[in-house]
Amino acid sequence: MVLVVVVDTSTPAITAAVVLVDPNATGRSGIEPLSARRVVDSRAHGELLAPAVTEALADAGASGRDLAAIVAGVGPGPFTGLRVGLMTAATMGQALAIPTYGVCSLDAIGTLARATTLVATDARRKEIYWAVYRGGVPLTEPAVDRPERVAQLLDGSGVEVAVGDGALRYASVLSLPVLDEPRYPPPVGLAELAADRVRRRAPGEVLVPLYLRRPDAAEPRPPKAVTP
Repeated sequence: MVLVVVVDTSTPAITAAVVLVDPNATGRSGIEPLSARRVVDSRAHGELLAPAVTEALADAGASGRDLAAIVAGVGPGPFTGLRVGLMTAATMGQALAIPTYGVCSLDAIGTLARATTLVATDARRKEIYWAVYRGGVPLTEPAVDRPERVAQLLDGSGVEVAVGDGALRYASVLSLPVLDEPRYPPPVGLAELAADRVRRRAPGEVLVPLYLRRPDAAEPRPPKAVTP
């Protein structure tokens, strides 16, 4: 069995987990969760992720030296929180000389979709990150829009249900039945999406964040000329 740490900070949930990947399994099977830590706090990703990883490893009776890889959710997500998770994963990978693999955080939620499902997370600014899935397979590319616009785009499309923090937040606007869970990217779903790369010991990847829009913060503009 191969030991893997999973992290995700694409949503208000700060998630760290340790899973076992069966090297003899195929596809998305053969994932055994050992431990997980999750705290929901949209303003504390930087303070809480590293301790969550340490605690998850301790709960699993493991250390960094036991790890074979790190899997990280690459978003979409708000700039600051998402950057914390990817920088943490990249730093751990470099320090331990193990590969890092990125997966779409929406896809991790969508792996559980059997019916035609809208997966939506909160993008702030009264918007949602979203994609549509059926049978665990994405039918659309990740996007960011206002919930009203998503409802218009999906009207008559056959989407049966919605899931995710964004769907719960804007349920009345989306006009779809909304499931309570999974609300945030599940660690097993994240691990499943990278399992084949872990098994074949694929080269590590640069963890590229999926922002879908410009960050909230911007460089200050030069001062305006003063007219005498």
